[in-house]
Amino acid sequence: MESIHLFLMAVSFTRYDVIVAGLGAMGSATAAQLAMRGKKVLGLDRWAPGHRNGSSHGDSRIIREMYFEHPMYVPLLGRAYDLWADLEKRVDEKLLNSHGGLMIGRDDGMLVTGTLRSAREHRLGHAVLSPAEVKRKYPAFDIDPNLVAVVDRRAGWLDPERCNGAHLRVAAQKGAELRFEEPVISWTADDHGVSVATSHATYAAGHLVLCAGARTRDLLGDLELNLEVERQAVFWMEPPHTTRYDPANFPIWAYEYRPGYICYGFPNLARGVKASIMHSGQIVADADTVNRRVSDEEAADLKNAIAPVLPELSRAKVQERDVCLFTNTPDHDFVIDFHPDYRRVVVSSACSGHGFKFASVIGEIQADLIVDGRSRFDLTPFSIRRPGVIARGA
Repeated sequence: MESIHLFLMAVSFTRYDVIVAGLGAMGSATAAQLAMRGKKVLGLDRWAPGHRNGSSHGDSRIIREMYFEHPMYVPLLGRAYDLWADLEKRVDEKLLNSHGGLMIGRDDGMLVTGTLRSAREHRLGHAVLSPAEVKRKYPAFDIDPNLVAVVDRRAGWLDPERCNGAHLRVAAQKGAELRFEEPVISWTADDHGVSVATSHATYAAGHLVLCAGARTRDLLGDLELNLEVERQAVFWMEPPHTTRYDPANFPIWAYEYRPGYICYGFPNLARGVKASIMHSGQIVADADTVNRRVSDEEAADLKNAIAPVLPELSRAKVQERDVCLFTNTPDHDFVIDFHPDYRRVVVSSACSGHGFKFASVIGEIQADLIVDGRSRFDLTPFSIRRPGVIARGA
């Protein structure tokens, strides 16, 4: 009898409208959007807020409008900017800093041509600067003469931990129940709803949204997606004692340092000048055992990459280093879709290292899918059924 009693104590008799598994960038935004619509929301996360085990920690993530990856992202970004501004008003806190951005490369390279394609298709005001013009406007840059720079005037950076915290505060204020240090163990679904088992209890709901980032595959059961977890090394350098690297004088930037390979960085913020090489990391088998030691060789690779555009910074001291996790799809586009077998389960964005800026609008999109069954945006490019995403099991 005692064992039966203990089992019953571990079952929640509250039925929620939606359970959100994972409260990082996408999960916190989704919980906030659903709670603002009056839904009874339960948010679950494996760790405490602000943890460093995923993809949403730190003090800066780039946001840019002229999206070189594909013009299809530009409408999403327009809505994301609006929603970040709305979130700032709701919490009375600065989250988005728009000081402009430079997309630097050869005029026939992927970065420059893709940026200009998005700008022209969506009629976004832009300028293309020569090396001399870049030097006059942004003195810290000294770019090689065979390069150009496209100016993205709306580009800047978001503070990810503040953004997540703001979404969580809004969710809680609107009645969401948020439970941290309570990992999801398993779930089941049928035509009537879902059941979610955690380390603490079992919960029932009408819908489930899986926002587990690098642990997504662990929660998909027999559905195997072609997702790779990439270890991304990030560095903060100590700039020279000058104002040239301050936000007023130094924009966010990206540089295609060899065909198809990009490094990027930020102005001098609280921890120094942050920079990294995009998609240069090791693919890891287990997100929980990733090597968090960043080597001097990795720092040297970054310094060599940035030398043709920021020679002074390439000689600066590295004062901090860290690891972030990317969860990549084969084509590096997101997944925002219903589970192929369960219409009451949404599988959320494998962001492939470029998703944080979209968190505000992805939260809204996923709330739309739950509440209305559809989105105002064409989500075909983010379908879970598109070629290459499903490995087997569906």
